[in-house]
Amino acid sequence: MKQSETRLIIITGMSGAGKTVAVQSFEDLGFYCVDNLPPTLIPKFLELMKDASNTIRRVALVIDLRGREFFDALYESLDVIEKEAWLEEHIIFFDAKDEVLVSRYKETRRNHPLADGGLPLTGIEKERDMLDELRGRAQKIIDTSDLAPKVLREKIHDLYAEDQKKVFSLNFVSFGFKYGVPIDADLVFDVRFLPNPFYIEQMRPKTGLDEEVADYVFKWPNTRKFNEKIIDLLEFLIPQYKKEGKSQLVVAIGCTGGQHRSVALTEYYTEHLSKQYPVHTSHRDVQKRKGH
Repeated sequence: MKQSETRLIIITGMSGAGKTVAVQSFEDLGFYCVDNLPPTLIPKFLELMKDASNTIRRVALVIDLRGREFFDALYESLDVIEKEAWLEEHIIFFDAKDEVLVSRYKETRRNHPLADGGLPLTGIEKERDMLDELRGRAQKIIDTSDLAPKVLREKIHDLYAEDQKKVFSLNFVSFGFKYGVPIDADLVFDVRFLPNPFYIEQMRPKTGLDEEVADYVFKWPNTRKFNEKIIDLLEFLIPQYKKEGKSQLVVAIGCTGGQHRSVALTEYYTEHLSKQYPVHTSHRDVQKRKGH
């Protein structure tokens, strides 16, 4: 990421995924915010920002499908932004699960902009296809499926408040494939090939946080070899991601139910890499089987 006093945040993503809450949050942080700016006007806006007499140095722009008649020009404008050495740019893509988006549209009784009077899911599927490339260009993807507006505001504040130091952090999350892959993960590792403690009766109700389960997972040669390779890969990749401009890396470790193997390995990677980087750890599905 370019080092600059002038910062441009582009807020985009799925309709209904939280962009309105996001722009309000950036306004609270002191950003100059423009909602629904046509992409064709971005170069003109950059000229205004570059003007030496202009005191606006932190800007957040909302780009979404309400400006779809100009949408084809967006990628050309993004290419222009990347070439501006005086500007630090950052794209945030807000996403949520289809069923959550459908529920939000039903609650608000609004029509999806691409549904053409039809079912919200039809519009959501079209929009997801149209935004696929843009999602791939984002530096940060935020999944709001399980985030209340208050929590989302706090998350944005923690990430983008001016007094926050730009420190790279690692986020490890364990999960169960039966409940779906975390959509905000940068890297996903499947550990279902390892022996499963679930099939040992006394370990079934326990989790990878229990010593007995962890010892079982780590006693296999394949586990030790896999861990060596993952640690080696992460130690290579993290400096590359930092150089590219990422402020954090989300690494998801998945097994069948997200209770045993993925939890134990996530704890292992956290302990190993916390000596070098700030590490945050969560176990998304560790209690779901118990809850059921």
